[in-house]
Amino acid sequence: MESAELFAGCGGLAMGMSRVGFRHKFLAELDHDAVATVLHNKEKGVEHVRDWPIERQDVREVDWSDYTKLELLSGGPPCQPFGIGGKKRGHKDDRDMWPEAIRAIREAKPRLFLFENVRNIAGPKFRPYLEWIVSCLERPGNLGKPGETPVQHAIRLRTSRAKADYRVCWQVVNAADYGAAQIRHRVLIFGIRADVEMKPFAMSQTHSRDRLLWDQYITGEYWKRHGLKRRKPSEQDAAKIAALKAGDEPESFAWVTVRDALAGLGEPNGKRNHVFQPGARVYPGHTGSLLDLPAKALKAGDHGVPGGENMMVKDDGTVRYFTTREAARLVGLPDDYEFPRSWSESMRQLGNAVPAQLGAAAGSWLLKLASGKAVLPLELERLTA
Repeated sequence: MESAELFAGCGGLAMGMSRVGFRHKFLAELDHDAVATVLHNKEKGVEHVRDWPIERQDVREVDWSDYTKLELLSGGPPCQPFGIGGKKRGHKDDRDMWPEAIRAIREAKPRLFLFENVRNIAGPKFRPYLEWIVSCLERPGNLGKPGETPVQHAIRLRTSRAKADYRVCWQVVNAADYGAAQIRHRVLIFGIRADVEMKPFAMSQTHSRDRLLWDQYITGEYWKRHGLKRRKPSEQDAAKIAALKAGDEPESFAWVTVRDALAGLGEPNGKRNHVFQPGARVYPGHTGSLLDLPAKALKAGDHGVPGGENMMVKDDGTVRYFTTREAARLVGLPDDYEFPRSWSESMRQLGNAVPAQLGAAAGSWLLKLASGKAVLPLELERLTA
């Protein structure tokens, strides 16, 4: 399926979408360093990336009417206006590019679309704006009137009797529930053009902590796989494990842990971005990621990010920063995908990246929805009947 992507960054979402069969005809990204990273890997001939026609491009300058044959348009508009940190100015922030994402849908008219953003956009402060985004994506040709606020525009769109151009749904997801080795909460917005006659609904998780606990502390398979002695669970997990023993074996896949993701890589050796970065330390509220759980969400900062998200806690209790190579594995990028910039700049790109595993899961779900092969869970079937 032919596709295009806005706000491509260093390629996490594009990698996931490519892995499930989407062929990007155009990728737009304004950040010079992120584009340099993708071009570096394109020149190296990395699978999928070698076929990406990426340009350093301001999406505000793109004429999307040149891309009306697209099956899908995807992207992650900048999240800084809506993130937990920063000034939280939302649509008043000059970096808010949701109007451009909506314009792209209006002009290109793709069969499918997928957008993602931070979980905070679904919180109380920005929920009205999210509702405006969804309403505009349903009817992208119905523009706001002069002086009309996003809330007023959204109300007018929701009460419109005109048939919607797209059927849209959104959900909050944890990337770890879809095979990523990160606890990373995001909002996904799925859209299917009305002529496809398939209403989108939320995708079900494929991975779970319950299954991880089962593999670790009931069968012990996890420790055997890593050649380690079986370990005792924490007091916090003991009650959960007892409940699991009393029930059926979880049918999902296990969460992917940091240890799983980094298996075979070894300690930093100075090759392919696997370079030791000094300076990691623990202090209150800055503790790093444990090896036997998915990592904390990587942050787009360097040494001082809050919570120690860019550090690991080793088996002996010491901490060190993730190397760029390790962080790339947590994002789901292959080992031949290189980052030509500094560690701090590379971590900024990786902290902003959509995990490729989540991109692949969402892309695959859209394909199933469009083909009518997605199965509506019984509990959702009752709620939507």
